[in-house]
Amino acid sequence: MPTIDILLPGFAIDTDQGYPAFCGVFLVRGPDADGRDRNILVDAAHVGRRPFLWNALAAHGLTAGDIDTVVLTHAHWDHVQNIDLFPQATLVLHPDERRYAHTPHANDWATPAWTGLLLEQLPVREVTDGEEIIPGVEVIALPGHSPGSIGVVVRTDQGRATITGDALHFAYVARTGRNPLVFWDADQAAQSIERILTVSDLVYPGHDRPFRLTADGDIDYLEPFALTLTGLRPDTAGLSFADGSARPLWVMPGVDEQRTLYEKNADDVAGRISGVPRVLRPVPRAAGPARS
Repeated sequence: MPTIDILLPGFAIDTDQGYPAFCGVFLVRGPDADGRDRNILVDAAHVGRRPFLWNALAAHGLTAGDIDTVVLTHAHWDHVQNIDLFPQATLVLHPDERRYAHTPHANDWATPAWTGLLLEQLPVREVTDGEEIIPGVEVIALPGHSPGSIGVVVRTDQGRATITGDALHFAYVARTGRNPLVFWDADQAAQSIERILTVSDLVYPGHDRPFRLTADGDIDYLEPFALTLTGLRPDTAGLSFADGSARPLWVMPGVDEQRTLYEKNADDVAGRISGVPRVLRPVPRAAGPARS
């Protein structure tokens, strides 16, 4: 059966000076329909985690050149920036996400204007709800946080495990039922959370540890928490900790304009996609270059 390994764990860390935005990065492995072994990366993280991604691949006996498929749960900056490490891979994402990334809303700080150009640097396979990537690994549509958010449902020997991206950022969202950060549609986002919990035995969130829900609805984490902060000491003057048990709900200003703008720009986006030249970068030979 297909397997899931955590290459980079997701963390629910915020500060009053910005977002570290450490998303989970996952390795899904299994045979395709012809029996060939496949290495599938789900999300790629941002460039601040690049050396750690190299090292994580090496720890699993892989290099960037061994990854044949990169699935993006969505196109926000913290999930996409390292896709250029995998020029031999096919990029898999939802068509609505691909098109929106070329003309994001002006208030959408998670989708910088260059995002669409970045996506076109790899061969793209557009997928929709229910499509199979390899046997036992299929796409689930989870719109709301962004227009084309998707998850990956993996049929493992422990049950159906869903890699959710930011359709479900944090484990506590399984109990609140509300997405704390919405760039597209809050009601759709809530429906996507419900769908995840309906189809999943195990959940791999976008920015938290994998978990299952107990019969009483409690969070049962499947991995221990482990994180080392550097550059700070517990007694550093000015350092303080706030209650991080939940985030305030935030919906992007102008979200009601989204659909109209998206449809209005459809022809322009199609032209952009067809006219973007691909620029391939060589696969690094080193498993992990020295940190700068």
